[in-house]
Amino acid sequence: MAGSAQAALLGLLPVRAHAGSARIDGLIARMTIAEKAGQLSCFNDEIRPVGAVFNPVVDPRGADAMLADITAGRVGMLFNGYGVAGARKAQAAALRSRLGIPLIFAADVIHGCRTIFPIPLAEAAAFDPALSERAARAVAEEASAGGLHWTFAPVVDVARDQRWGRVAEGAGEDVLLNRQLAAARVRGFQGKDLRRADSLLATPKHFAGYSAVRGGMEYAAVDMSLAELRETYLPPFAAGFGAGALATIASFTDFNGVPATANRWLLTDVLRGELGFAGVCVSDYDADRELIAHGVAADEADAARLAILAGVDVSMQSGLYNKHLPALVESGKVPMARVDEAVRRVLALKEALGLFDDPFRSLDAVAEKKRTATPAIRATAREVATRSIVLLRNAGDLLPLPVKGKKIALIGPFGADKANLNGPWSFAGDARDGIDLATGIRAMLADPAALAVEAGSGIHAPLAGGIERAVAAAKAADVVLLAIGEAGDMSGEGNSRTEITVPAAQQALAEAVAAAGKPVVVLLRSGRALALEGAVSDAPAILCTWFLGEQTGPAVADVLFGVREPTGRLPVSFPLATGQQPWSYDRRSTGRPAADADPMEPGRSHWRDAPDRALFPFGSGQGYTRFALAELQAPARVAKGEAVQVRVAVTNAGLRRGEAFVRADIHDRIASRTRPVRQMKAYARIALDPGERRVVTLAIPYAELALVAADNQWRVEPGAFDLWVSAGGEELHSQFEGV
Repeated sequence: MAGSAQAALLGLLPVRAHAGSARIDGLIARMTIAEKAGQLSCFNDEIRPVGAVFNPVVDPRGADAMLADITAGRVGMLFNGYGVAGARKAQAAALRSRLGIPLIFAADVIHGCRTIFPIPLAEAAAFDPALSERAARAVAEEASAGGLHWTFAPVVDVARDQRWGRVAEGAGEDVLLNRQLAAARVRGFQGKDLRRADSLLATPKHFAGYSAVRGGMEYAAVDMSLAELRETYLPPFAAGFGAGALATIASFTDFNGVPATANRWLLTDVLRGELGFAGVCVSDYDADRELIAHGVAADEADAARLAILAGVDVSMQSGLYNKHLPALVESGKVPMARVDEAVRRVLALKEALGLFDDPFRSLDAVAEKKRTATPAIRATAREVATRSIVLLRNAGDLLPLPVKGKKIALIGPFGADKANLNGPWSFAGDARDGIDLATGIRAMLADPAALAVEAGSGIHAPLAGGIERAVAAAKAADVVLLAIGEAGDMSGEGNSRTEITVPAAQQALAEAVAAAGKPVVVLLRSGRALALEGAVSDAPAILCTWFLGEQTGPAVADVLFGVREPTGRLPVSFPLATGQQPWSYDRRSTGRPAADADPMEPGRSHWRDAPDRALFPFGSGQGYTRFALAELQAPARVAKGEAVQVRVAVTNAGLRRGEAFVRADIHDRIASRTRPVRQMKAYARIALDPGERRVVTLAIPYAELALVAADNQWRVEPGAFDLWVSAGGEELHSQFEGV
């Protein structure tokens, strides 16, 4: 099939779950239908809650009632609780049930547990799978010490519409980067052995196409061609499954008119048939009940029937499987064989995690104390945060700043703010642990008194006298650091935006401060690409600082003062205007493309008031030095199975040591389907001293030349390919023939 052909082509066939064991077969033979339904039911952990639940409250019961349900065999797993003591109490209750089947403890550990790392989108800006794997490993060690076996991450939804709030949780708009980071994060979370106490089961999500919602609106409908699904949205899942992930979560949305939770074609034919997935498929929060609101289920029982038959093994939070599976099986509407199939997958997962042999795995109070918020994990969080920062502009080499000799004004609502460091889905983190910008910058300065701090405005509203005080501080300073952007609750699930601009109160502050005439460095905080305007867009220096987590202050200071080179690159394109969305650098060509030399030529592809390009496209970013490229070499012809071996000489032409980001893009000139105007297929990072020259080799696997052809099959079609190799502002072009 098309999907499995591509998975095989890219070497991404998944590691299969254990088919079963005598222990599992014996348990299934002894289980009642009610106990089977219990194993297929997952509930919010009310025994050890961590705070406010993001999703709507569904079926609250309290700790005592939940413990009673666990003892009665009506619960298979708990999610979004934290702490060893409560987990041990819950597990003891499970072991008192008739069959003594242990619980799994899961959580949305998206970018840290107690120690909060940068949001995944920020981490993606490092373009470093090895770093992402190390970060996930560090997070897994801490989270598992707090009594967790399973994380509902990574998000592998390719995101081309920046209005969608959950852009923050994934790896951006590029397919290759999403594939690589999906695999890296799965490897990091799970480690070398799922049975180890520090292993955290990974869950690539949301299957599938979730990020392509209409208008960028959360939970809205998704309509796309099968070629788009297979070329863009499935490959990161194949990569995550290939790295060993044994769980996934179905999308909340409908897909081509059929909600994913009831979509047998998507969850069985594609997920299991094409991608070969053999693990556990979980509904998202209450999503099976939501089939009623979608208008495809008549009532709760019908919703449960549709979900289980589509391929949803585990119902999250609704309780519909507990309520309705026994009667559905008794009436013949759901075959017992399908229930047994789902139960076998859940029990195989528990066996793979080692829970039958050690039910109290990862529930050690000594380990919890030893491995939580350690200096080592905080050092890793700082490293990831520093590597995530993207320098978008640095006119006149305004940065790096000296640590002495200049008066600095830190202006904006995020200068001394801790509440918005972590961003969305910070789970068990405590905002009070974070280090704000003012603290991080003062620690770097020779004279801390050289820093003046003024909020200037609130996040959404002006402050009385705020602009006046900010302008006065700017005039008294040699340089202004303008800390503006999104609040932590403006990105993430349920936080789609119709206008992805800096809030009006902050924009007014920026205009007033810029008019003071001092050099301005924008420190832009966000969980998505923003459409920058006016004084923000025109600032001489712009640092994209995302939501960097608890080490925000030190990380930003490291880059501002040149302790660390800014090495991040954009994983998403910053548009000229919100109205361009959805947009990605690898968009397909039209029949009337506009020339680069005249992007607004009448009768060509553009908007009336904007060209078809980004302000800062995917991959943008610079350091404190510059690089020159020369001697591009590529083969004239590439035969089946051969890699495209690209060689280029890279020279550090600046005065500082720096890291070059060398990237190879291709374009298939003639194909049976229209192709992206260009698409990244390989990249490398290389550190060079001033004047140092090195030849870099980039290998593009033959499979990367493939497309879903007009007959819906994956293949490499013979013909000419354009090749571009770039490093910063430098770019060289060549071409080759694929045969």
